[in-house]
Amino acid sequence: MSSEKAVKKISMEMERLGRKAYEIAIETLMKEKFEYKPLHEAVSYFMQEWRNFQHPALLAIACEAVGGDPEKTAPIGAALVLLTGAADIHDDIIDKSKTKGSKPTLFGKFGEDISLLVGDALLFKGLMLLNSACEKLPKEKGKTVQELVKQGFFEFGTAEAKEASLKGNWNLTPEEYLDIIRRKAAIAEATARIGAVIGGATPEEVEDWGKIGRILSILVNIRNEFVDIFEAEELKNRRDNECLPLPMLYAMRNSETKKRIIFLLKKKELTDDDAIRVADVALETKEIQKLRGEIQNLVEEGNKLLKKYRKCKNINIARGLLRLVLHDL
Repeated sequence: MSSEKAVKKISMEMERLGRKAYEIAIETLMKEKFEYKPLHEAVSYFMQEWRNFQHPALLAIACEAVGGDPEKTAPIGAALVLLTGAADIHDDIIDKSKTKGSKPTLFGKFGEDISLLVGDALLFKGLMLLNSACEKLPKEKGKTVQELVKQGFFEFGTAEAKEASLKGNWNLTPEEYLDIIRRKAAIAEATARIGAVIGGATPEEVEDWGKIGRILSILVNIRNEFVDIFEAEELKNRRDNECLPLPMLYAMRNSETKKRIIFLLKKKELTDDDAIRVADVALETKEIQKLRGEIQNLVEEGNKLLKKYRKCKNINIARGLLRLVLHDL
């Protein structure tokens, strides 16, 4: 199966599992009356573009894998759709990201002020949904879920703050930036743990799913780091407003490669050809092999953990994600 077909298949399966939670999130938010028309338009725009099925799907898979009913995860999943949406909006404001792929971000279309207010609205509604969902759980489970959400977002926030302090630092070590990526995966770890808790998991199973969630998120984010070095607009924004992509940081450990990359990055305007040249220079280095080795180790660790839950009918979605990460790298 081609990479494109594999991505489409996994995306469809995640949408199937996460659709109910996503629809609850949209319905809950759009019930609110935003009397200022531009704010209403901005909320509508974001919720149509922010199609986060991944976190609700991970919740459902973890819950089912430990013997629980995945349908019971939908209310928590809806809260996570809104909370992660708020985090994404605020991240785009910090990074000044005006486009993602071929579409404008909320920040790119509506500007900083409206985007900040939409992010706040999603945050408040997400917390209200979370509180309501946790009240319907047994008391101790509800407290555990709330604590896991708090820990996940606090660690994610720490990573965002650290990353913001390192903008423009071309001497940043790959280990430092890899630690940021690892910390950003805290929300996925919390999500998987919550799914297991709702499913009635043992402490060992909760630990397993926490590790699985973090591994999956780290690997997906690393793959996105590779993608960014091929896109001129994204690479320019990374150069001007963020940290450089992880593969470039590894490649720049080679002094000669670093000179060649910096020469290209100092161009005022980066073209698609420039991005391809940067990618070619970076990916031919031996240093990138170390990164590929670390990716392989994570894939193997993830597969080893998932084997324990092979009776779960949706476990192949997680296994498919692991396979996909290695494709073309």
